[in-house]
Amino acid sequence: MPFYQLVCIAAHYPEYKHIKDLVTRAASHVLDNGGVVRRLDSWGTRTLPQRMRRAKMYYNIGDYWTMQFDASPSTLRGLNSIMRHDPRVIRWTSLKVGEKVEDVLMTGQKTVDHSRI
Repeated sequence: MPFYQLVCIAAHYPEYKHIKDLVTRAASHVLDNGGVVRRLDSWGTRTLPQRMRRAKMYYNIGDYWTMQFDASPSTLRGLNSIMRHDPRVIRWTSLKVGEKVEDVLMTGQKTVDHSRI
């Protein structure tokens, strides 16, 4: 199962429950489809680098969060569909971090220092 990282910018609301519902929905989708959520991080509320438009609304402030997870490609497609149709999501991207455990773990240097040879 590939290892992914989802980076999301959500619309900022005064109540915390909107962002909690969005993160819960995304994590539940991964878990319900046999995936594993490895880490959830909140980067907090930040001013956006530029004014962004989504669902006929303009945003200047957003809540940034990330989720690292293992999932099948079909689960990732379903998660992208959820993000696309949720009006609370301003922007998101899914990055494939690795295919195998060896791709993800940093066990040592992957390059050789030729000056010592």
